[in-house]
Amino acid sequence: MAQAPARAASAVRLFDAHCHLQDPRVVAVAPALIRVATASGVARFAVNGTSEDWHLVKQMAEDHPAVVPCFGLHPWWVPERSPDWMDSLRRFFTETPEAAVGEIGLDKGSHGKTIDFGEQVEVFQRQLELAKELERPVSVHCVRAFGDLLEILKQTGPFPAGVLVHSYMGSAEMVSGLANLGCYFSLSGFLTGMKSTKAKQMLKSIPLDRILLETDAPDALPKLDNVSVPLVPVPSSDADTEKHHKDSESQATTVSNESLNHPENIHTVLKFVASLLEMPEAELAELSYKNATKLFSYPGSKVHPEAEAI
Repeated sequence: MAQAPARAASAVRLFDAHCHLQDPRVVAVAPALIRVATASGVARFAVNGTSEDWHLVKQMAEDHPAVVPCFGLHPWWVPERSPDWMDSLRRFFTETPEAAVGEIGLDKGSHGKTIDFGEQVEVFQRQLELAKELERPVSVHCVRAFGDLLEILKQTGPFPAGVLVHSYMGSAEMVSGLANLGCYFSLSGFLTGMKSTKAKQMLKSIPLDRILLETDAPDALPKLDNVSVPLVPVPSSDADTEKHHKDSESQATTVSNESLNHPENIHTVLKFVASLLEMPEAELAELSYKNATKLFSYPGSKVHPEAEAI
């Protein structure tokens, strides 16, 4: 049986249900980010591929036991997919039985609307079918396309292994339909930019057993008045890459890039969501951790409820 992650000195433990530590903006300092976040109580990181960068995610999961790898083709990268992308994706899952599916999805936002929506739908449906076939959970991106998402999930579902709707910013009215299809709702720093009354109404509509927390790092930096957030160390040159791979925790707070998000900032997301739900932070942390553990527990996974129980 897999070993449970060591409990950090922090009073809470957290599961970053969706992030991108293989992103070229932060990959050189990912080890330092993981160390700092782990010391703060973040026990697991679901790292999602977005383009055909799956080899980077696979390597990161091999190097870091706390990383749960996820392979998928994000809608923004649909136009750049290789002719054999699906065969390659299947091969990565064959070679990596602990992997989940993601990030995949639909986008009608400012960038997404420049990408043929029919192609997005085709690529999305093929990956949904793969997730069902493999009996793995799937992490979904959705921007201004929730009606389309709901219809496609109805056509393709149900999804016994679960669907993670990441950085959920949809309406309260959409929640029940998505939840009935097996969806979990992952909340990120983007929520801090939502009108608080709307955000509170939406959060109150989510079943407590479907709430997850994430950072979407290096994006979705939380923006709250009077709240300082940990910043990301950035190598000053390519020659510094190896140095930063061996970086210390102290360095992770000395060199910063104010535009990038840090996995440790899941604590800010926790604080914000707990305040809107009028729930103690420790209670929400443990609740969301158990929900993520349930979702990411599947045959071959690094995550097992019995090992995680404390």
